[in-house]
Amino acid sequence: MRLLPRNDPRQYDDLAGEWWRPGGHFEILHWLAAARGALVPRAERPEAVLVDAGCGGGLLAPHVQRLGYRHVGVDLRRSGLEQSASRGVTPVTGDVTALPLADGAADVVVAGEILEHVTDLPGTVAELCRVLRPGGLLVLDTVNDTPVGRFVTVTLGERFGAAPVGIHDPELFVDPGELTAECAKHGVRLQVRGLRPSTIGLVRWLFLPKGTRSRPLGRMIPTRSTAVVYQGMGRKQGESR
Repeated sequence: MRLLPRNDPRQYDDLAGEWWRPGGHFEILHWLAAARGALVPRAERPEAVLVDAGCGGGLLAPHVQRLGYRHVGVDLRRSGLEQSASRGVTPVTGDVTALPLADGAADVVVAGEILEHVTDLPGTVAELCRVLRPGGLLVLDTVNDTPVGRFVTVTLGERFGAAPVGIHDPELFVDPGELTAECAKHGVRLQVRGLRPSTIGLVRWLFLPKGTRSRPLGRMIPTRSTAVVYQGMGRKQGESR
């Protein structure tokens, strides 16, 4: 793997084979995708659109494919978009800080494990909310900007192989109070709760021999503590069209 700066998106090209490999570097992202999908309701109207901002390899697809949405995935990296497209996602090349979509285009906007990678949080939140129609739902998860969040995600995560080395820049981790305030500026009242991996699943992932691993190894469990990872959801104020 190339030696690249922390949080360099080119790392995802080098890691393209990890998106769907059971027990691979992105295993826990599958658990997070399942937790996000559980918050998405069935579509309320024909031709409803779900925008998956920073869709990566399309991990959300299996969890929303029967809910009645047109699933649009936006990402910078072609390697991820190609895998998303193979799982029924409509791929769109674009940056989450400037989504190439019309105002109010989405019934649901999902931003999973992307906010801790952006250098312009206010601009990104503004874009997520801009493309959300009035009454639409925003679903997200990210890493908290706390000492324990940095220690678990970067120090421990990289040491034990739970996260690829250099995939995160802890300077970009997201305080939930700041995120909630930014969403409120755009009419979305965000409610947050903590998440943690199931203990048994984590042990299976880290310590089972690779040949015995099969998905799902574990799942994410809601918790009161938002100190490491948290998810949020909120509806955009205004009458739906």
